[in-house]
Amino acid sequence: MNRSEFRINKMDCPSEEQMIRMKLAEMREIRFLDFDIPSRKLVVFHEGDSKDVADRIHSLHLDSSHIATSIYKGKTAVAETDQKQRKLLWWVLIINFSFFILEMVYGILSSSMGLIADSLDMLADSIVYGLSLMVVGSTITRKKKIATLSGYFQILLASLGLIEVVRRFVGQEIMPGFKSMILVSFLALLANSISLYLIQKAKSSEVHMQASAIFTSNDIIINSGVILAGILVYLTASPYPDLVIGAIIFLIVMRGAYRILQLGR
Repeated sequence: MNRSEFRINKMDCPSEEQMIRMKLAEMREIRFLDFDIPSRKLVVFHEGDSKDVADRIHSLHLDSSHIATSIYKGKTAVAETDQKQRKLLWWVLIINFSFFILEMVYGILSSSMGLIADSLDMLADSIVYGLSLMVVGSTITRKKKIATLSGYFQILLASLGLIEVVRRFVGQEIMPGFKSMILVSFLALLANSISLYLIQKAKSSEVHMQASAIFTSNDIIINSGVILAGILVYLTASPYPDLVIGAIIFLIVMRGAYRILQLGR
């Protein structure tokens, strides 16, 4: 068996990890993939030549480079994730999807574009977690179709959100409910903090756990941004802080949707 190590500079979230897994999934020569997201490295245990593996990874345009290939005589793990880790990730998925619904409802009721945008970010996270936790028996073709549909759905929602932000900028100003913005975003911040604590407490080197920690950390930053926007709405008596943070988050969601679309290629 051979051990090939790759440097992948643009691998920083679950989307890139899933892109690589799907790209390599049909190669029967591959025995195991060992991701190290913080170090932006991937080790592939495989039979035969490394050229095909390298070509497939390079085709994703993630600024990758082949470091080295050597003969490996040790043992590799058979399962990607044990039952305990899978259960933990399901809880993270449930938390994200629950707060997608909560923030969407209160975002509409309070006319807050920040909350609505944050809810879509939660939905984007849920989609990525759902794709990574799909049943083992699912075919690659089915996963790619779901990824493509999910990506286009996210782009549609984010586009509608940006159109509404522009409409509010140039049209009639709608004052968002800053109390709902601060309270609901604080609850989302608390939920994401608990998720991050649970993930870090597991002290796992598994790719899904590392990726989940990165994604959840980004969510905490976004939640804090909505809270800050709510405070500024209160202090300035202006809807513009909410519109600005909403536009920024919608753009982040669009970037995430583009990454999800890459999974379907």
